[in-house]
Amino acid sequence: MGISPIGWLHTLGSLPAIPLAAYLLVRHGRIAPETKAGRAYFWFMLLGVLTVYPIARQPVSVVIATVTLTLLLLGYGIAMWRPAQRLWTYLQTIALSLTVFLLMVPTATESLRRLPVGDPLVTDLKDPLLLGVQGALFLALLVGIPLQMRALYKQRTHRVQVTR
Repeated sequence: MGISPIGWLHTLGSLPAIPLAAYLLVRHGRIAPETKAGRAYFWFMLLGVLTVYPIARQPVSVVIATVTLTLLLLGYGIAMWRPAQRLWTYLQTIALSLTVFLLMVPTATESLRRLPVGDPLVTDLKDPLLLGVQGALFLALLVGIPLQMRALYKQRTHRVQVTR
């Protein structure tokens, strides 16, 4: 079965979010909504999430899309609100890091199940390769978020020392 036009919009529309996320994580250590790349990430993620609803075949896809949309709006809402407390920056970073994870798990799963065309690498959701990739993504999340929190704490500590 081929990809529908809305499926192509979903795939091609959300695809730029992947290199944008990688760039933002390497450059800023987090998804930084205040940057040009951060704003582009928002729009590509929003397009990708909203186009899941008409193409979803599994109820879990709708759940993942809804959670991703909620986290995306929370993270960028915090950026627009800009409360003074640093707790909000931590919450924003966690929320947006989770959007990256929720982007990558279905992307990796679908890529492994569809490519190469006609002879995909994975045909079963319990395939060790797929489970290994998903496990590696989860491990990256478990290691990455504490590293981000530590970096934010160090930035805050450094700013306090500089202003004294």
